[in-house]
Amino acid sequence: MATVFDRFRLDGRRALVTGGSRGLGLEIAQALHDAGARVALLARRTAWFDEARVAIPDAVCVQGDVAVQADVQRAVAETVMLLGGPVDILVNGAGISWAAPAEAMPADKFVHVTAVNYFGAFWASQAVAPGMMAQRWGKIVNVASVAGLKGERPETLDAVGYSGSKAALIGLTRDLAVKWGPHGIRVNAIAPGFFPTRLTEQVIPRVTAALETHHPLRRAGRPGELGGAALLLASPAGDYINGHTLVVDGGVMAGG
Repeated sequence: MATVFDRFRLDGRRALVTGGSRGLGLEIAQALHDAGARVALLARRTAWFDEARVAIPDAVCVQGDVAVQADVQRAVAETVMLLGGPVDILVNGAGISWAAPAEAMPADKFVHVTAVNYFGAFWASQAVAPGMMAQRWGKIVNVASVAGLKGERPETLDAVGYSGSKAALIGLTRDLAVKWGPHGIRVNAIAPGFFPTRLTEQVIPRVTAALETHHPLRRAGRPGELGGAALLLASPAGDYINGHTLVVDGGVMAGG
C-alpha cells in the first residue's frame, strides 16, 4: 500500500540543478538524488565539480554560464541528451552577490548579479519548459532569499543587486506559476535565511551576535536544513503547491 512517504519519491525523474556543484545547490541536488532522481549539475567552472562528484558520484556534470542565454540553451540540450529525456525538475540555484553601498554600486557588478540571479533563472526555465509542457508535468524551484522579501540594513547586507534580483525572482515565480500551471508545470521558490555558504562567509561573522540574541532559534541555518524543503516542492508531495515562496529562515520573517 502506498504511503505519504512514497509521494516524496522521484524515481525515474530527471533533475537539473544550476549552481549545484557546491553549497546549498549541492545540498538540494543530494536531496533529489536521495529521493531517486537522476541529477545533472550545471556550473560555470568545471573545477567546481570535484566536490560534487564525491557527494553524488553518478551526477551528470554540465559546464555553462547561466548569465548567457545561448549557453543555457546549449547546456539544457546537453543535459537532455545525457539524461536520456526532458528535464522533469529544474532547480535554479545559481547565484552571486556583490557588496557595495547602493549609491556606489558599480554598474557592471549590478548588471552581472542580476544576469546570474534573475535572467539566468528565466533562461533555464524557458529552456526546459517545452519538454515539461509536452509531458504535462514539471517542477521548477527557484532559490530566492529572504533578502528578496524585505529591505536589509547596510550593516547586515549591503548588496542591492542581490536583494533586488531575488525580489525579481520571487515575482517571476508567481507569474510563471500562473502562466504555466495550465500546462502541468508548478513553479515555486525557496527563500532561505542566513545559511553558511560561500556567499555569506563575510556576512555571518557580522550578524552572529544578533542571531544569537534576536533570532527565534538563536542561530543561522545548518547543513541539511534546506534540502527537505526543496524536495517537497520538487516531488509529487507538493503537486498542489504552485506560485508559493517557502521561507526557510527559522522564523525571522514571522517576526516582521
